[in-house]
Amino acid sequence: MDVIESLRVGRRPLWRRRFAPAAARNAAILARFESVRERPGVARSHLFHGRYENLYVPLELIPELRPVYDFVAHSMAAILGRDDLRMGFWFNDMGPGQLTTRHTHDDDDEWLSAVYYVRAPANSGRLVLYDDDQRLAIEPEEGSLLLFPPDLPHEVEPNRSGARRLSIAFNAGADDPGEQTP
Repeated sequence: MDVIESLRVGRRPLWRRRFAPAAARNAAILARFESVRERPGVARSHLFHGRYENLYVPLELIPELRPVYDFVAHSMAAILGRDDLRMGFWFNDMGPGQLTTRHTHDDDDEWLSAVYYVRAPANSGRLVLYDDDQRLAIEPEEGSLLLFPPDLPHEVEPNRSGARRLSIAFNAGADDPGEQTP
């Protein structure tokens, strides 16, 4: 796998990759997301600060997402050393002044988490990851994919830009939910 960059926060590994044809693909994903985000089939969860942090849009409603989805699946398979993974995703749409509260994705069935940036204006909120007393703040970049352990606490700082920020979060785990983390 062509890992662009290996990072660490404390003792924990992180990986960053770049989706090469990002600009045109992201514009198409953003346009389709805008057209389907209010449809009845789009589920929402985690209502904090007047905003649903998670919007679950079925892949069938955004076919433009398929190459990015496959890129993420391939990246996760390479890091975990296996391709029999179950993967889920959701959109995180942050307007000016909004943030995402500190949380983890450790529901015992996830092995790897990731975030892909579709739209990330300057000053739209850094991703902050924590390992004990260590902290790493990462500036989002459109077309960038960051992969990290699901039990790593993380949050997104307030969006101080005048524009919306759009990212897609992913979790991967065993195809068999009873299987233990590798």
